[in-house]
Amino acid sequence: MSKKNKNFSADTFGKTEKQVTVENKFYFGKDNYKFMLLGLAFIVVGFLLMMGPDANTVDGKYDANFWNEGIFSVRRIRIAPFLVIVGFAIEVYAILKRNK
Repeated sequence: MSKKNKNFSADTFGKTEKQVTVENKFYFGKDNYKFMLLGLAFIVVGFLLMMGPDANTVDGKYDANFWNEGIFSVRRIRIAPFLVIVGFAIEVYAILKRNK
């Protein structure tokens, strides 16, 4: 036979004597989101630095007789891709960082 609860009351039904502590169920904490935003900022800045006219554009119009050497600038082929890669690395770190 089962034991009967001598102190049965509708007010205490379903309550346990021990208080259960609720742990944080989220995997990401504040630091994770800060790093994610920082990584996103690096990626956006990198893509903005890559923008510019293409090789055959003069004042917004295509000209087959014109060659724009600006597409080979250090900003567009070195700095901007580096910032995008750094941004993605920060994103990976933000995802893998443990919440304490």
